[in-house]
Amino acid sequence: MKNTYQKTIYACFVGYIVQAIVNNFVPLLFLTFEKSYGIPLSQITMLITFNFGVQLLVDLLSAGLVDKIGYRVSIVAAHVFSAAGLLGLTVLPDMMPTAFSGLIIAVTLYAIGGGLIEVLISPIMESCPTDNKEKAMSLLHSFYCWGHVGVVAVSTLFFKVFGIGNWKVLAFVWMLIPVVNGVVFLRTPIASLMEEGESGMSMAELFREKVFWVLLIMMVCAGASEQAVSQWASTFAEKGLGVSKTVGDLAGPMAFAVLMGFARAFYGKFGDKIDLDKFMLGSGALCILSYLMISLVPSPVLSLLGCGICGLSVGIMWPGSFSKASARLKKGGTAMFALLALGGDLGCSGGPTLVGYVAGLFSEDLKKGILAAAVFPVLLMVCILSIKPRKTVM
Repeated sequence: MKNTYQKTIYACFVGYIVQAIVNNFVPLLFLTFEKSYGIPLSQITMLITFNFGVQLLVDLLSAGLVDKIGYRVSIVAAHVFSAAGLLGLTVLPDMMPTAFSGLIIAVTLYAIGGGLIEVLISPIMESCPTDNKEKAMSLLHSFYCWGHVGVVAVSTLFFKVFGIGNWKVLAFVWMLIPVVNGVVFLRTPIASLMEEGESGMSMAELFREKVFWVLLIMMVCAGASEQAVSQWASTFAEKGLGVSKTVGDLAGPMAFAVLMGFARAFYGKFGDKIDLDKFMLGSGALCILSYLMISLVPSPVLSLLGCGICGLSVGIMWPGSFSKASARLKKGGTAMFALLALGGDLGCSGGPTLVGYVAGLFSEDLKKGILAAAVFPVLLMVCILSIKPRKTVM
């Protein structure tokens, strides 16, 4: 039975690599867009907001539509939209009246794909027969990190060898991954999340559960804690610390992603021996420390070290919140995963946007913006402590 779904599990892993491409390729080009298209940094911030804002809307709509359309059609469509958006990056800025409008359309297309992937991959993985669901979920989410590492490493090498001016060629190469994985999902077995004859909780039923609202806030904070630093790491390293783009990409987002992936893979390996709540609380405290290092320590080396430590600290937050929700709300179903993804994407949008907004108030000082975002790991820890052990909601 498990071997039958091995191909599905591998496709889920690659699905999160697609998600990593969608979320992390364009931020490496922020300064390139600023110079090439004459788009101010304050306007470029809108690309982050649009990406996660559209994903948020897709999450909300998916709660009621995915079960009707079917998981297979939905996950294949997710990959089609992701590929279309990446292709659009290469042609739409030159076709539209303004380059920014072309970028917005491309971002919207791949954000639809990213939103669907975020809603679908976790429940598809959850439905596969595995020995330990929490470990499997953490391992699954680690592939987002390895995808992030791959995007930064391959992109940095490509830019170094072929020049940043050829970024459109690389965008086309990244597009091939969702195309191939979409074809794979056409053939893999996909199990139902519910037992035969059962149905998942409705949105109204979820809203009546107090623990769901706490879990939703946790997802918002998890997304915000992660992306507040991740989305700005390259720009922060280049502008705030005065290092080259190559050093900025390697020491900023790549170090962040490697350590985030390590934290998830570590829990994926040893999660059955570790208390999830204690692991998440320790991670929250480490996250706050990393924010303080990035924003308050004058040494550029220590600030970059803080970016890496932040990646290590946020690794468990997103998959841990999903695992806690799956354990507490056994019949949450598609609606629960969609709404939690919505909360996560709200945080992914709100975190970087808060950083950019606060930085703008202080003459583009990203350190001030990142310091303001420390509120998110603090709130996450409060939520974890507020959930008292009790019987799961069946």
